[in-house]
Amino acid sequence: MSAWHYVFIWGNSEILQKLWEWAKGNLTKEEINDKSLLGTEKGGTTPWHYATRMDNSEVFRKVWEWAKENLTKEEIKINCY
Repeated sequence: MSAWHYVFIWGNSEILQKLWEWAKGNLTKEEINDKSLLGTEKGGTTPWHYATRMDNSEVFRKVWEWAKENLTKEEIKINCY
């Protein structure tokens, strides 16, 4: 699992914000998408899956806003459902 998986699992919005800020300064949009929302762990679960499962509306809202701005509808559908 990546740091993204753990942030989405534990729902810490402060750490998520710091991770986003770091990523925006060091990674391309495509790399952020691949690592943060679409990167899979051993079982095939993405951080996006965890974000949709966890009961933390603040983290989910931040992830959803990023997804709407940076992923295609197909990528959202594949990784959200």
